[in-house]
Amino acid sequence: MRLAVHGREVQVPNLVGKTPAEARRLSEAEGLTATVAREYYSSLVPEGRVLSQVPAAGTVVRGGWELRLAISLGPQSVVIPQVVGQSGRTANIILQQRGLQLSSVATMDMPNSTAGQVLGQDPPANAQDVEAPKLSYLVSDGPPPQAFVMPSFVGQTLASVTIAVNNAGLTLGKVVEQPVVIPAPPPPAQQPVPQAATSPTATNPSPPPAPVPVTPGPASIVVSQDPAPGQKVLQTAAVNLVVR
Repeated sequence: MRLAVHGREVQVPNLVGKTPAEARRLSEAEGLTATVAREYYSSLVPEGRVLSQVPAAGTVVRGGWELRLAISLGPQSVVIPQVVGQSGRTANIILQQRGLQLSSVATMDMPNSTAGQVLGQDPPANAQDVEAPKLSYLVSDGPPPQAFVMPSFVGQTLASVTIAVNNAGLTLGKVVEQPVVIPAPPPPAQQPVPQAATSPTATNPSPPPAPVPVTPGPASIVVSQDPAPGQKVLQTAAVNLVVR
């Protein structure tokens, strides 16, 4: 019953020090598979030999289990270059020329920096006893956007607000016209009609006046805005206005 549920169980062989071909042959003899997952520098294990394995030798696993191997690159033979201050594209080219790999890239806003510029690296330039032929670096997204406290534009003309928005580095968004409603004239006075001469009739109410569309022009007056006055916004924010 135990074999039927779990299948054949085998003990993982010791593959450290073997070549990848030898490791695969020993693994297949036990009904297992072996895959090279990583490469590391090592001054103890010769280049091209298995440096470590997962699971470790002696572990009992089910048949068909995959063993993951790390292969030795031998002692560190490459000099870690200096890429801080370079552009991300230039740093990638330098890595390729040195036979190194890009491990990861992180970005952050940084004042007084150029977007795309490498700010830091790991491992640092000329580092010794490096674990793997990989390099990670931090790249600038450029200076953070400047923030403003939104002023009040209510009561000002559209022309003056447009100039102020552009000078602040903001963007003028939607400008919506506030329709003007013209009140309907009062109904004419009706003469009294004798009660006996007519029968009661229903009076139709007058329709509400239709709003008259307004075309915004430089002299239009701002009646409301979004974002509201006093709100903190980034320099890239759009200012939407309602004018009349």
